[in-house]
Amino acid sequence: MKKSAFIYIALAGLLWGTSVIFVHFLAPIGFSSQQMTAMRGVVSLLALLIYIFFTNKELFKIKKSYIPFFIGAGITMNLTATCYYFSMQASSPSTAVVLMYSAPVFVMIYSVLFMGEKLTTIKTMSVFFMIVGCGLVSGIIGGLKFSFWGILIGFVSGLTYSAYNIITKLEMKKSIHPLTATFYCYVFMALSAVLISNPSEIISITMQNPALNIPLVIGVGIFTSVLPYFLYTLGLKALPAGTASALGIIEPLAATVYSVIFFSEPLSLASIIGIVLILGATVMLSRSEG
Repeated sequence: MKKSAFIYIALAGLLWGTSVIFVHFLAPIGFSSQQMTAMRGVVSLLALLIYIFFTNKELFKIKKSYIPFFIGAGITMNLTATCYYFSMQASSPSTAVVLMYSAPVFVMIYSVLFMGEKLTTIKTMSVFFMIVGCGLVSGIIGGLKFSFWGILIGFVSGLTYSAYNIITKLEMKKSIHPLTATFYCYVFMALSAVLISNPSEIISITMQNPALNIPLVIGVGIFTSVLPYFLYTLGLKALPAGTASALGIIEPLAATVYSVIFFSEPLSLASIIGIVLILGATVMLSRSEG
């Protein structure tokens, strides 16, 4: 069972990493970062709606007091995905995904400052590794050229992702079922994304070449969200949360490998060291929490 759980988590990471592939093909067609987020949100929402409808309709029931958490989760997920996609195009896929993965460090800092968690040696080292790693990846350390907006928006994706994680922690403390929390998160993610993404333009662009564009639009929701979510959930049934989180390192590694192999993205030695430091900080935090 444990062996299968490791495989599920690994597959989830490989699928999450395919975001770089979908952005690579969707952006040149004319879709903006916000529109890609809207497509991902709507497809994921419809898939979860169908699944819950045929498995357990009771999961649709919620308390009114939960709605602010769902709104917060949806908006922060919207911002995370949009900033991530923008950063990927403005800087590079590997830089964007690694900066987004600085989120656990931001969560830790918030938890120490406002939630009464202790600042341990491991947490201090993680912050140090993250700061140095981000400096190397971005080019701030080493005098390399870097995209100011790409790096800045990449950090914003990490901050919003950390906010999403904090909201999720609060939801779990209230014993909200994970599927219920995820479904309503996608409700508000999709709603907030669609409202500001010019949906008529999404339809217009898609129908210019439906044979190619429709599979891409559906795929960005299924392969970067729905399938990895279910695989990750299956893995969590047999593995501690800390171990599963640490295995999440596969996502940024996969995204980096995809961008190097398929899109010939160059990686400097400084960038490689920076990636290792940031991902190392993430694994250390995940293992310590587990």
